[in-house]
Amino acid sequence: MADEIKYEYKAVQTVRGTDGLVISKMQKDGWELVEQLPGRLRITLNFRRPKRPLPWRLIGAGAAALVVLVAIIGTGVAFGDDEEKGASASSPAASEKPSATPPANEPTTAGVITAQNSPEFATLLKADPCGEANVNFATKHEGQTVAFDGSIRHMAAHADDQTRYDFLLGPGDKGPQTTDGPNFKYEDVNTGNLYLTGKEVPATIAVGDKFRFIAEVIEFNTAQCLFRLAPVSTETR
Repeated sequence: MADEIKYEYKAVQTVRGTDGLVISKMQKDGWELVEQLPGRLRITLNFRRPKRPLPWRLIGAGAAALVVLVAIIGTGVAFGDDEEKGASASSPAASEKPSATPPANEPTTAGVITAQNSPEFATLLKADPCGEANVNFATKHEGQTVAFDGSIRHMAAHADDQTRYDFLLGPGDKGPQTTDGPNFKYEDVNTGNLYLTGKEVPATIAVGDKFRFIAEVIEFNTAQCLFRLAPVSTETR
């Protein structure tokens, strides 16, 4: 029994159409797919991989480091409480967005990252959707604004709410046939949150529709290969 393999387990939820990318990414990291549980909107993927034994010497070193870390944190709290309050008060809340449609002259150039002014973003729009470039860009530009011509690859009701949706966006005009570039995602938004602009604002939104997306960078989910954005404006084209 001493040689029995012990496993660690992980469950990952992904939207339909991206499960193949997620499985490939997890397998590269040593995970074995053991079960797929398809749902109406999402697929749950269950993985496992053998646990790596932790040397006792390393455990002892870690415990000693933890004691030192606790002491450092205690000192920092004692002397930095006022600074922490000031930083917290000035931090913007990503979820606090106006519910009204923004003006038609929403800025689209100054301070906005595009494929024209950023070679890094131009490369990202053609890169592997699970590649490291996604993590690097999301980390470096968190909270900044990007703009790109894209289309809706997939949309589904968020948590069975018929007025709020999860949108999967792709660069270019191919809609659900998009294969290159990040899996951009708007999560838990209604059509009003898209802030539609343009000469002919559509009454409905559908898979395959093409827009000029302007959005705030939130994060990249490495397990699901999803690049989360928050809509700023959506211009018809």
